[in-house]
Amino acid sequence: MQTLTTQQVAELLAGIARAQQAVIDAIEGQRPGFKGKYLASTLTTAARIRNTAHVATLADLPARVLLAYQSRNPPDAAQVQRDLEALLAAPAPAPAAPAQAAPAPSAPGGSLDMTISQA
Repeated sequence: MQTLTTQQVAELLAGIARAQQAVIDAIEGQRPGFKGKYLASTLTTAARIRNTAHVATLADLPARVLLAYQSRNPPDAAQVQRDLEALLAAPAPAPAAPAQAAPAPSAPGGSLDMTISQA
């Protein structure tokens, strides 16, 4: 079992966002106006920023990090870590009752079991 710290996950999210930002910048270089015309609204929807009743979740965090990378002062891994820790500390919303729980599929060659610990 591999244990990941919140710092490691934050660094991973920040690195992925930097890579995505490089692709966005390349597209913007070829198609000026791409960010403002297409990306901003789509990314805001993915980050669920517009829905004021929505409480931020872990599922929203990657889109929110990439959205933050669109600004002049993108967050560093420490800020992403603080956001991640805040989400992990918040009580999880009550999930809808599933009709029937299906067994989790196993990955070829064994399962990939990772836990995240706060550090």
